[in-house]
Amino acid sequence: MQREAAAQGARSGGERGGGGPRRPVFKQQSQQEDAGGRGPRESSEGGPAAEGGPKDASRWPEQDCMQLNPTFRGIAINSLLAIDISLSKRLGMCVGAHSPGAPLRSMVTLLAFTGHAFPWICGTLICLWRSNTLAGQEVLVNLLLALFLDLMTVAGMQKLVKRKGPWDYPPGLLDYIAMDMYSFPAAHASRAVMVCKFLLNHLVLAVPLRILLYLWAFLVGVSRVLLGKHHLSDVGCGFALGFLHFSLVESVWLDSATCQTLISFGTFRWTPLV
Repeated sequence: MQREAAAQGARSGGERGGGGPRRPVFKQQSQQEDAGGRGPRESSEGGPAAEGGPKDASRWPEQDCMQLNPTFRGIAINSLLAIDISLSKRLGMCVGAHSPGAPLRSMVTLLAFTGHAFPWICGTLICLWRSNTLAGQEVLVNLLLALFLDLMTVAGMQKLVKRKGPWDYPPGLLDYIAMDMYSFPAAHASRAVMVCKFLLNHLVLAVPLRILLYLWAFLVGVSRVLLGKHHLSDVGCGFALGFLHFSLVESVWLDSATCQTLISFGTFRWTPLV
C-alpha cells in the first residue's frame, strides 16, 4: 500500500513537473511565430526593416505633424474667412426658387445684369458708331478700352485664384461670354465702380443723378451677393479694383488724334502710309 501510494505520488508529481515547463515553451514559440510573421510584412510594407526605413521614419513626424502653435496672423485670417463665408451664405436670400427672397429674384437678377460686360460693351460700340463729334468719340473710345481692361484683368485674376462662390453654382451662358466663371474678384462690382467713376468724371450731371449713380454701383455689387454668386470679400475687392482701373485709364488717357486712328483701323477706313 505504501509502495503504491508512493508510486502514485511520484507519477502525479512527474505529471505536474513535466507539464510546468511546457506552457512557457508554447508561449515562447507562439511569440516567435508572431514575430516571424510580422517581420516580412513590415519589411514589405515599407517599415523599418525595408531599405531606407530609418530615413522615412525620421521624415514622418515632419510630414504628418499638425500645426499646434499657429501664428496670430493665421488665426486672424482664418477667422475672417470663416466670417466672410458664413455671412455670404446668410445674405444669399435670392439663390433658389424656394429661398426667402425668391419673389425679388427677377428684379435682383435684372439689377445684376446692368453691371454685366455684354450690355456695356455693346452699348458703347453703338454709341461710338452713332457719334459725330470728336470729343464724344474720344470719351467713348477710352471707355471701351477701360471696359476691355477691366474684363481681361478680372478674368485673369479669377483664373489665377479660382475661388468658388458661397453656393458653388455653375456659371451661366453670359458668365462664360464675359469670362466671369469664378468668385474672386467680383467682375460686376469692379465694372460698376469703374463705369460710375468714369461717367461722373466726364459727364456733367446733377447731384441727384450723381447720388443715383453711386447707389447703382453699390447695389450691383450687393445683388451678386444676394444671388449667391460672390462672397462679401469678393465684392469689396471688386470695388477696389474698379477704382484702380479708373485711375489707370485716366493716367493713360488717349487723345483725340489717337482715338481717330484707332477708329479708322477698327472701321477699315485708314489710308495707307506713304
